[in-house]
Amino acid sequence: MVRPQKNRIVAFNPDVSYFKPRGIPMVALEEVCLTVDECESIRLADLLNMSHEDAGHRMGVSRATFGRIVQRARKTVADALINGKAINIEGGNYRLVGDKRTFFCQDCSNTWEEPLGTGRPEECPLCGSGDFYRFRGNGEQA
Repeated sequence: MVRPQKNRIVAFNPDVSYFKPRGIPMVALEEVCLTVDECESIRLADLLNMSHEDAGHRMGVSRATFGRIVQRARKTVADALINGKAINIEGGNYRLVGDKRTFFCQDCSNTWEEPLGTGRPEECPLCGSGDFYRFRGNGEQA
């Protein structure tokens, strides 16, 4: 039995989800699908110039798995560009998170954000207390 794929962590939800070559009617186009997690891998590796190790950590996968994801994404984009196909960005196994994590201090009620992937802060930046917790994406305590 095949192990189910775990969700990849995605910090960017593309506003534009469809690209097509100019001047060719939609009915005449072939379409390729780029998953949201593949789009994220291109963003991390090619736009932000992150190493596969760091980008894999950001997405919650190993370096090797990240390499396979970005290789598949680049092949899909190259196929669309070279062969004049439309690109539809949708689907995949992913969990959308923000680029930042929000923390709340129990002592001074300070709320602050830390960049994703920086680890847990040592103390509240306002009062220095270690009595704080992180909010989940849905507003619940983590």
